[in-house]
Amino acid sequence: MPEDAPDAAAPAGDSLATAPARLAAHVDDRSPRGIAATVARLVRSGELVPGDRLPTVRELAAELGVSPATVSGAWQALAGVGLVVSRGRAGTYVQPEPASWLPPRYRDLATGAPAARLDLSAGTPDPALLPALGPALRRVAERTPAAGTGTYLSAPLVEPLERLLRASWPFAPERLTVVDGAVDALSRTLEQVARFGDRVVVEDPCFPPILDLLDQLGLERVPVALDRQGLRPDLLAAALDTGASVVVLQPRAHNPTGVSMTATRARELARVLRAPREGPRVHVVEDDHSGDICRAPDVSLGQHLPHRTVHVRSYSKSHGPDLRIAAVGGPAAVLDPLVARRMLGPGWTSRLLQEVLVDLMTDGDAMGAVLDARRVYSARQRALTGALAQHGVHVPPGDGINLWLPVADEAAALVRLEAAGIRVAPGSPFVASTGHADGERPAHVRVTVGVLRDDVDAIARALALAAA
Repeated sequence: MPEDAPDAAAPAGDSLATAPARLAAHVDDRSPRGIAATVARLVRSGELVPGDRLPTVRELAAELGVSPATVSGAWQALAGVGLVVSRGRAGTYVQPEPASWLPPRYRDLATGAPAARLDLSAGTPDPALLPALGPALRRVAERTPAAGTGTYLSAPLVEPLERLLRASWPFAPERLTVVDGAVDALSRTLEQVARFGDRVVVEDPCFPPILDLLDQLGLERVPVALDRQGLRPDLLAAALDTGASVVVLQPRAHNPTGVSMTATRARELARVLRAPREGPRVHVVEDDHSGDICRAPDVSLGQHLPHRTVHVRSYSKSHGPDLRIAAVGGPAAVLDPLVARRMLGPGWTSRLLQEVLVDLMTDGDAMGAVLDARRVYSARQRALTGALAQHGVHVPPGDGINLWLPVADEAAALVRLEAAGIRVAPGSPFVASTGHADGERPAHVRVTVGVLRDDVDAIARALALAAA
């Protein structure tokens, strides 16, 4: 009888989902990747359907002759891409196909809360503080024939923008290019420096789309905590000893905590990365997502490790999210294949939009608008943290547009704020580590301070009551 044929001897009700032996019979590759791929294939074929309860980790591990950790890794990979959901002691179930086009953690941030009088959840810049695009578009339109926008094989990075980037980059990169936003840059870089199953150091807490991206690429995250100066060197050393081959970090205005890496901390981390250890050389990928609106200096590990650091600088928060431009600079060994692979997809980021960014980076009014935005965001951080302190909640002001607010209970805080007409982002999607017992990890919510204009004391009072 063919392997995929139904087992006529199976008792009624003994479905593929609940019978470990029948599910195990479909598994050829007994690695976490192979087990996850088998279950995904069975879901796509309809042999496993939404609502099916999968065997327990121990049951399937016993049938396959592997460790429970191997099956647990497969279940985590499937949960990461939204195919299954764990319900604790009730078991792990096949999920309906997601109705949303958003990845799982993005979806957790974007849905589930009603419309609010004041939305402090989005993590986006204040539109009123972005430089005006109209004048830049008019000026660029007048010189379009000289912009080289009509060719397929021209350099993907226009020369005026490359000059500006090189003049402001925190270290001297061998190569520079631009892509369609910071997450696009992270994705394309990770595809060059990591392979399926590799371990990647991430900050804990971490920007949720980074965690979604690692899950999609089949990479195992190794969470490392931060302090007020950035990634902790002692914990980074321990993470690298597990065999991690890539470090992803946010050097400025860390999302969600607002922490910016100091120059001293960068030297300490570089010393850890230089230490001899077995395995391939570790690459560093830096996500400078807030760029020019940050108060902190542009500190980079590329100043110490230029041949293994890829630095990403986004212009979304400073010049406009819909420009979809992030610059990427680093070693030729990473950037050259990245650009070559991209030529087989989108090819390049619109040279017309690159010319618009050049105009915004050189026009006096636009430059003044970005500088003013930096000052306003800083003032809003100080105003809210000062008002919170008056209500008994002490949080150091961070850099950028977000505040990481500790709360006694995340769900209760969200409900209380919704009742007050205020929406914030839940903290749980930002958590990179797993396995914490209930109550062991402090709960938080993320507050986008950047769009907070008026009624600071009243909002601080509502946040303090929700946090209690």
